[in-house]
Amino acid sequence: MDRLIALPGFLRRDYRGLALPLSLLLAWYVVTTFDLANSHILAPPQAVWLEGYKHLMTGSFFLDLVSSLSRDAAGLAAGGSAGLLLGLALGVSRWCERLIAPTFNALKQIAIFAWIPLISAWFGTGESAKVVFVALAAFFPMVINVFEGVRGVSRDYVEVARAFEFGPWQLLRKVILPAASPQILTGLQLALIYSWLATLGAEYFMKSSYGVGNSMIDGREHFNMGSVLFGVVVVGVIGAVIDRFSTRLERRLLRWRNHGS
Repeated sequence: MDRLIALPGFLRRDYRGLALPLSLLLAWYVVTTFDLANSHILAPPQAVWLEGYKHLMTGSFFLDLVSSLSRDAAGLAAGGSAGLLLGLALGVSRWCERLIAPTFNALKQIAIFAWIPLISAWFGTGESAKVVFVALAAFFPMVINVFEGVRGVSRDYVEVARAFEFGPWQLLRKVILPAASPQILTGLQLALIYSWLATLGAEYFMKSSYGVGNSMIDGREHFNMGSVLFGVVVVGVIGAVIDRFSTRLERRLLRWRNHGS
């Protein structure tokens, strides 16, 4: 009987999260339709739609999107990997923590955009400078969360591993990494978010020929608010996709914890 009345999957999903975006879209449409705001500042939804269609048809959107995502991926890979290694080193070795942690704690207080003049002086304003900036944005949250995850591993686990005569590599692979994995994945999730934000910041402050941020800058310079708002929508959608991807990845990688409990 339950099978007969079971609803399809798409009907059983919770759609309450769409209430706020749809309400904002409706308010946007009402405000622009009844001229409650300056159309030169707040373009109507249909203008944004037409601008997006033009970008899609000319192919410029895909080129900008690929350029931005490639910068994001390169910076995330470099900064995330370096952050993982340093976080593990600080968490495992007290000697390493005493040597590096004071300097790291001072550097992490510097606002990420304050690094741009130094990065520009060392690497120029080309592609390498943008990747370094994105890597820096991913680096700090990764180090902090990996370090906290490793230091949060129960001493009981370590003592049991030593009783079984685990070597350093076995201790890291079979005890420390699994126990610290939730915090490590939190660091990865933050690194994904910050690297995407840094990608747009790099394109804004170190202007490039292609990129979603560059497309928004061009729209602003030509006072084409439809293009600017289309870029804002694209940035928001990609950010939501990244957040959704990281959440699903965390659930999948930590599924073993639920089975074991």
